[in-house]
Amino acid sequence: MVNPFGNITNLMKQAKEMQSKMKKTQEQLAVEEIEGVAGAGMVNLVINGNGEALRLEIDDSVLQEGKQVLQGLILAAVNDANTKRDVRKKEAMSGFMSGMGLPEGFEFPGDDTA
Repeated sequence: MVNPFGNITNLMKQAKEMQSKMKKTQEQLAVEEIEGVAGAGMVNLVINGNGEALRLEIDDSVLQEGKQVLQGLILAAVNDANTKRDVRKKEAMSGFMSGMGLPEGFEFPGDDTA
């Protein structure tokens, strides 16, 4: 007799495996360090994969330029780091998604990992 639940059981197993792989990918991304740079290296910001700032380095020469220049460079470094973080997450998730046979650009509902 053919098991009418065979396909459902198989799908549930695959879903659990995908969930486990996704969680592992997200955990790996969370500990990665991403560097944002501005002003040709005068401001360097390092964030983790969750977007939390870890280190900020400001070249002494920037301090001579005034408050507005420093603020602009810090914002530019933050934006650079976040852009690189988004690209890295999309790359990691793209590799993960391609292994599941999902179409490119597919996002799970409520998924804010990218």
